[in-house]
Amino acid sequence: MRDGVLRINQVTKKYGKTVANQNISFFVNDGEVAVLLGPNGAGKSTMIKCITGLLRFEGDIEICGKPNKSLEAKRMLGYIPEVPAVYDLLTVEEHLEFIRRAYRLEDDGYAQRLLERFELWEKKDKLGKELSKGMQQKLSICCALLPRPKVVVFDEPMVGLDPHAIRELKEVFRELKESGATVLISTHMIDSVEETWDVCHIMMNGAFAATRKRGESAEQSLEELFFAITEGGEGGVV
Repeated sequence: MRDGVLRINQVTKKYGKTVANQNISFFVNDGEVAVLLGPNGAGKSTMIKCITGLLRFEGDIEICGKPNKSLEAKRMLGYIPEVPAVYDLLTVEEHLEFIRRAYRLEDDGYAQRLLERFELWEKKDKLGKELSKGMQQKLSICCALLPRPKVVVFDEPMVGLDPHAIRELKEVFRELKESGATVLISTHMIDSVEETWDVCHIMMNGAFAATRKRGESAEQSLEELFFAITEGGEGGVV
């Protein structure tokens, strides 16, 4: 068994006496799409924030063999948060230019192609504060993809997106997988990932209730398994 490009080992996160994530371990390999699937409050976003270095936690998280909070790991990580965080006084185009310079990337036209793909090029001169939430989400996706990260983490990426953007994002999932990138998606929307997932971890109350790998023979579909686990259950923390 390979250790995985993204490795989470016995991670626990507590807020005071409240346990948000309880002793979670899993890994995601290159060219693999893993999904954290669960209802709101299951602990998915807490796990994502631990992986991306936004929260302190107990345990170990490595990205490409480096501690997740190290500069080396952060250079290989792309993160699309559930709530877009854009700069109010930067234009759409300036956001991408900021990322390009921060990562010391060549201006090869990729930024413009991303903005065109997500129908933002005509909005390139609009300020961040002038964008709708859906446009901010699309801008956040473009910023995360620009450095061509080795590991890409999405937290509820479909929320607020229009049908065109949803279609493009699903295509991005497929392209990342084919390119050998490591992809982790947190969502409560089963249909948003049904075409691309390789392994799915169903979360309840801050822990894994079940894990399903694509191609495994099973009496229940993923959707049936999800509802069997989650219906009537009580969520924990987000």
